[in-house]
Amino acid sequence: MTVAAIPSPTTSVWQLGPVPIRAYALCIVLGIVVACLVTEARLRRRGAPPWAVLDIAVWAVPFGIIGARIYHVITSPQHYFGADGNPLAAFKIWEGGLGIWGAVAGGAVGAWLAARQLGIPLTVVADALAPGLPLAQAIGRFGNWFNNELFGGPTTLPWGLEVHRMAAGHAERDLNGNPITEPGLYHPTFAYEALWNVGVALLVFALDRRFKLGRGRAFALYVMGYTAGRFWIELMRTDEANLILGLRVNVWTSVLVFLGALAYFVRVRGPQEFLVPVGGGHVALPASGDAPASGVSQVDVSAAARPAANPAPQGYRAVDEKTYRHYEQTGELPDDDDDDDAGLTDDGELLDDFADDEPDDDELDEPAVEADEVDRARAAKTSAAGEGSQRPAARGVEDR
Repeated sequence: MTVAAIPSPTTSVWQLGPVPIRAYALCIVLGIVVACLVTEARLRRRGAPPWAVLDIAVWAVPFGIIGARIYHVITSPQHYFGADGNPLAAFKIWEGGLGIWGAVAGGAVGAWLAARQLGIPLTVVADALAPGLPLAQAIGRFGNWFNNELFGGPTTLPWGLEVHRMAAGHAERDLNGNPITEPGLYHPTFAYEALWNVGVALLVFALDRRFKLGRGRAFALYVMGYTAGRFWIELMRTDEANLILGLRVNVWTSVLVFLGALAYFVRVRGPQEFLVPVGGGHVALPASGDAPASGVSQVDVSAAARPAANPAPQGYRAVDEKTYRHYEQTGELPDDDDDDDAGLTDDGELLDDFADDEPDDDELDEPAVEADEVDRARAAKTSAAGEGSQRPAARGVEDR
């Protein structure tokens, strides 16, 4: 049987003069660009100012890289703190070793800091990012192909991967100058994960469009979709990893993170969130009263184009789509109390789903007692009228 193997590259590093250009880094950068473009488009449709994603990325990307490295060091401590470990090597990110779990957690911290500065609720940012992040991961995974790493066990499938022995980013070669390959073919698990991530992105986009997920539920859906795939793909991988109860650490992490995302998705409710400015940024309508043709989200809010009478907003308030469409068409900002009707508070918090709208028992009992007193007083007055003035009308109340 003839098997058409997927060839692997013989180098993952190129030189631009004295500067090394690493394929893995290029894949990560390209993935970040794609995620930013998708997120920017989704944020604008929800009322965010143009290119707010760049302000968020400035914080999220460095925090994500730091978080990814910290996760790798924590889950593989023997390489840095073991008998033969080198603690200083923990800072050598260029030598490899990043964990997606830490990248998402660290990036979330950075995005939260940026969102606070912009005055945008983090849940709006998270839901806008939800389809773009798995696309970024899919592109980044092909960096593993250049590095000849993160493959699975042997296979005879047509898409089996040919793996080179690598050293310093280049394939090792025999005496004849031919690259040395590992015997047989292997499952390209990084490619499986890349394809799975594209499917997750499409799933999130479709369900978010159909059901209008809000309050971070689109992001939770992404997390569930990704961890479900990472679970079975992780079981196929054969690269070195620490084990807990016979299973790789990332298998357990996938299970725990999936359950956490599922609990959030089930527990949290609320409409899809849109943004209106607070403390400025009001879009004045033309004299005719017509809404701006380009929509609120397309208005240039840069300092150079904004008149002094229309200052930059101090922040943004999350509202439901109906309220936002009304603002988009009329330029009228909703009152603070309008958010209650949309299920949102002023800062975009979801109102308690289990809030009891019924009045307390004390509130019901008090009017009943007062009514009873009135009835008694009327009865006493009637009785007194029939018997003359021998008994005061107030005695009916006093003797109750």
